[in-house]
Amino acid sequence: MRMPDLTLASRAPQLDDRPLARRVGLIILATDHTTEIDFQRMVASDRIGVYATRIPYANPVTPENLRAMQPSLTAGAALILPDEPLDVVMYSCTSASVVIGDAEVEAAIRAAKPEAAVVTPTAAAVRGLNALGAKRISILTPYSIETSRPMADYFLALGFDIARFTCLGLTDDREMARITPDEIVAFAKEATAPDCDALFISCTAVRAAGVVAGIEAAIGKPVVSSNLATAWACLRLCGDAAARPELGRLMTLAFRER
Repeated sequence: MRMPDLTLASRAPQLDDRPLARRVGLIILATDHTTEIDFQRMVASDRIGVYATRIPYANPVTPENLRAMQPSLTAGAALILPDEPLDVVMYSCTSASVVIGDAEVEAAIRAAKPEAAVVTPTAAAVRGLNALGAKRISILTPYSIETSRPMADYFLALGFDIARFTCLGLTDDREMARITPDEIVAFAKEATAPDCDALFISCTAVRAAGVVAGIEAAIGKPVVSSNLATAWACLRLCGDAAARPELGRLMTLAFRER
């Protein structure tokens, strides 16, 4: 067959400034099964794009292994749409945000993306609990006691009263991602103290965001999960103020950056 003549168009195409109006970058663990799926369901739209990069992580989940991710944060952020601005960057590890520190995570990410707001699961959870007016909280984590203890210290240092703290004792985040939704609901009910104001379910690997509304109906109290809190924060920082009660009480509230 004869090669056809190739013709250059008479003019260059017009370009939008961005394919989508807002950009959310995710820095997730190499082993993460959950965050991208949750953010595609709760955050991504024809207005908000979600763009992910993965950074090295090795199980088991221990304070030492979590802290070892810190040197990868700046390079990971730089890989998300290189040389293009992002509106928000979210680091998707709750327990690592505790042991590294919210401020240190923010500084590492902003070294690559200085224009972006930075969201961590811990800081987003705190803002969510504050928005809900919760002072006395119950906490459910999938971690060992060793890994959970710094998280208890984190919330206590910020003035929360912990009514009950329940750990499931897992040390592999891939197993955490396989806890069934029914089991999440069952453990959430067990972990909720009668006199608490709200329940926080930690870990971005745990598929809790999809069952928050059901847990709230079962316990009669508001529930904040790691991925629900970060999705809420990212949406609000991108100017999406729509109330979505089907996702839980938190998704009906406004967000204050500080």
